[in-house]
Amino acid sequence: MTIGIGGAGSKIAAKLDSNATLINVSETELNKVQGGSKRIVAQVRSEHGQFRGSRKNREIGHDAYLAMRREIQEIMRGEKIFCSTGGGTGNGITSGILEDIAKMQDVPISDKTFFGIILPYAKLETSEFVNNTIEFLTGPLNDAIVSGNTGNIVLFSNKRKFEEAIAEDAYNQMLVDSLKVFLSVPDKNDRFKLLDGHIDHEDFALFISKSYFNHFTYFEYDPSIDFGKQLDDNLNNLLLPPESPIEALFLLEVPKNGNPTEFYEILKYFVSLKVSPVYSVVENPALKKPAVTVSLLYSRQPAELVEDFNRISEEHVQAKVKKTIEQNVTLPKLEVNLEAEAKKAAKGRGDVNDEVLATLKRLGKL
Repeated sequence: MTIGIGGAGSKIAAKLDSNATLINVSETELNKVQGGSKRIVAQVRSEHGQFRGSRKNREIGHDAYLAMRREIQEIMRGEKIFCSTGGGTGNGITSGILEDIAKMQDVPISDKTFFGIILPYAKLETSEFVNNTIEFLTGPLNDAIVSGNTGNIVLFSNKRKFEEAIAEDAYNQMLVDSLKVFLSVPDKNDRFKLLDGHIDHEDFALFISKSYFNHFTYFEYDPSIDFGKQLDDNLNNLLLPPESPIEALFLLEVPKNGNPTEFYEILKYFVSLKVSPVYSVVENPALKKPAVTVSLLYSRQPAELVEDFNRISEEHVQAKVKKTIEQNVTLPKLEVNLEAEAKKAAKGRGDVNDEVLATLKRLGKL
């Protein structure tokens, strides 16, 4: 099952899985999402009645989770959850989920939850989105990762969306299409002729159950070029860039009658990093050139990820203060009579023929 939380998370989940469960505090926003199957309105009540949305307030989303914690916990185990960190609903509800995950004991592999998290582009999105993200990364996400109870965490970035002015729906489709390539690895092992290695569904489930960040990418593979260089040139620009991997997985697809031994160069690359990858080689008759799908697991702590967010957040605050001062503070115009001020200074010194007056006259100021 795929679960989408909040507006952004629901749109991603619905595109990925026609049977996705979508959760939002706003029924209106929930009904705007096309696709998916089950819809859950996370009821949030106050003395003023039902909120229609979280209004970027992560506490509202968190309260909604607490109100329906049992129902969400029953459906989330071993599934894939998608959310954004900028707004209130996805951030707040997912924060509650992560807080509870961090407290669990002896979570089996089958119950590890995979998280797809959409981060704002701090340079161009609002300070509220940036601040919400900082709290999410340094708090609940950090604690859940340290506990070892989550599955993989994929950090999508809105950077390319804003820099290339891509429409939201088109960008969401790009994220989903990219993710589908990675998730199709075990299916390709089932469908295509196996030439070397093996990644079945059990192997893949074990890999994505590990509590690390996951950077995956895919590209045409040229065995005549150093694999490390090809990897650096083809990192997935829909995701945050990775750190040096702790673990790795790759699938090499070769054309019909292609050379299956080309995978050895990829193995050598990972061995040089002291990483023993999970891998397989299959024959894909639809291809004309070899193609490789690569996944890198790395353990960079969320506290380290927020350095740029903190810097941009501070710039937002400074800009806001400057703008406020410019709009609301009017400095009085000061009129100064130089001759009067000079005579006052001369009188104070007991010399009406003070050289200050003479100097000002020579300069044409009097």
